[in-house]
Amino acid sequence: MYDSIHHYAAVVFDFDGTLADSYAAIACSVNHVRGLRGLGELSLDEVKHYVGRGAEYLLEHTVPDGQLAEDLARYRVHHPNVMLTMTHLLPGAAALVSGLHQRGKKVGLCSNKPRFFSAEILKYLGLAAYFEAVLGPDDVPKPKPAPDMLLLAIDRLGVPAERLLYVGDMTVDIQTARAAGVTVWAVATGSEPRRDLETSRPDRLLTSLQEMIAELDAM
Repeated sequence: MYDSIHHYAAVVFDFDGTLADSYAAIACSVNHVRGLRGLGELSLDEVKHYVGRGAEYLLEHTVPDGQLAEDLARYRVHHPNVMLTMTHLLPGAAALVSGLHQRGKKVGLCSNKPRFFSAEILKYLGLAAYFEAVLGPDDVPKPKPAPDMLLLAIDRLGVPAERLLYVGDMTVDIQTARAAGVTVWAVATGSEPRRDLETSRPDRLLTSLQEMIAELDAM
């Protein structure tokens, strides 16, 4: 029998594919950089496949020109122009985050998206006030799947590892949680198919965030 959400004092989320659909915005910025390199546009699905492992990984695989530093700079200049209006919350995300907060549970974010981008989008979407910790790769020595970000979240939120739940949509999230020694639930709403998530053996595999809301409502 899986653990109930009631067991946890804190719930930490990934962002892209877990709380929000930001793939159109990411693809737009990738194609902007590709255009500056004289390359044709990639489809949303072609870009989506590389999301979730950090901007360096994303651009290494979508703009293969060997000029990563310049490509990263161009991506980061362009992305604020599109990341707010082209990102939307996934069904249940707002109700879940606010519901956790209302029930006294601490809420955090650990994403390989740069922290400034995550913080600005959360503010725009009206969720920033619910998060006690928003972390990105710029806050730690190594991004996910290294455990650094989750270990920092444990410290910032002031809860023991066994009382923290991590929720993500990718195998990289499952690997991160395992390395940090925390429970991980995967939600099949992101860039990886459900069968790949099953193979990675999360503690629980959800179809959507609505399943967590149902448990909250039963508290």
